[in-house]
Parts: sequence; structure tokens; C-alpha cells
Amino acid sequence: MAWIETSSEDAWDRDHRVAVIGEVAGRADAIMAVHSLNPRGMLAHQAVYSSAMRGTASLRKVDRELVALVVSQINDCHY
Repeated sequence: MAWIETSSEDAWDRDHRVAVIGEVAGRADAIMAVHSLNPRGMLAHQAVYSSAMRGTASLRKVDRELVALVVSQINDCHY
């Protein structure tokens, strides 16, 4: 759980909910929830993530996910 104050997902408007969670019912992860008090920041974070994960045709999505996993492990990031 984040120590940063967040707003309830119920308070998000539909555009923010769809951008972060998607059309399928689910919950936002803590990394995205910390942006809840700044919806523009939350949408910008999602745009950067989406761009990085879609990236170029030179790496498949699974390869980009593996790179992210290795970098997280090297940085001792538990996310």
C-alpha cells in the first residue's frame, strides 16, 4: 500500500478509469493509484508506459516485459 495520499477509484471519471484499468472490471495497481490526485499525471504515466511497451517492431512485447523484469530485479524493485 502506498503511503502517498490517493483518491478512491470510485471518484475517477470514466476516461481515467478506462485509461488505467481498461474496459474490463479490475483494480488499479498502487503505482497508478499514487497519481489519482493528479489525473493528468496518471494519464501521462499510462501513455509513457504504453509507448514503452508497444515500442518498436524490433522487440516483441514479451521481450520488453522480460527486460523490464530484469531491470526491476537489478534495481531491487519489488513492483
